[in-house]
Amino acid sequence: MVVIGEKFPSIEVKTTHGAIKLPDDFAGKWFVLFSHPGDFTPVCTTEFYAMQIRLKQFKELGAEVLGLSIDQVFAHLKWAEWIKDNLKVEIEFPIIADDRGLLAETLGMIPQGGSNTARAVFIVDPNGTIRAIVYYPAEVGRDWDEILRALKALQINTKHKVALPHKWPNNELIKDRVIIPPAGTTQQIEDRKARQKAGEIECYDWWLCHKKLEE
Repeated sequence: MVVIGEKFPSIEVKTTHGAIKLPDDFAGKWFVLFSHPGDFTPVCTTEFYAMQIRLKQFKELGAEVLGLSIDQVFAHLKWAEWIKDNLKVEIEFPIIADDRGLLAETLGMIPQGGSNTARAVFIVDPNGTIRAIVYYPAEVGRDWDEILRALKALQINTKHKVALPHKWPNNELIKDRVIIPPAGTTQQIEDRKARQKAGEIECYDWWLCHKKLEE
């Protein structure tokens, strides 16, 4: 089972778009890999529909999207066809057919005592490093808007080396401002106080300072 900060394991997978090498084929790009318990299931169908209608937003952030379950390619293709015919959206992202469960086991997607993949999400950065892992049980569908928010927040963290508060950019305390990482030395504390006095940053205390995001 992998953890945040590890490199995504190198593996070639079968998908509805043909063979893909992970993470090599997405080198230099962010990608979001999400698993689902099975094709032709109600909650999964709502998730795939919701992901597809948000796919443009993921693409605008420079991120590719892949689905995954232990079903075979032909099942994925038939299910995608059903979604197109009945829900009027075409699934444009590849769906991995992990029919032997190799990737699912490597990533820890199969819950204790289960045989199907859980609702796992992995956000991977352009260097192939896993930056976020989210798990939901089979009974609860995911919120793709939250995954979009997390992806954007991670990209801002990578670029600006700041932290993002609860519900950013709609935080109850600091709105859309970003958090400056806590000071680690006495000199940094004094620097924070000086910057606060100069109006460069705002602080509740030296360990909780925030500022406007500089694009």
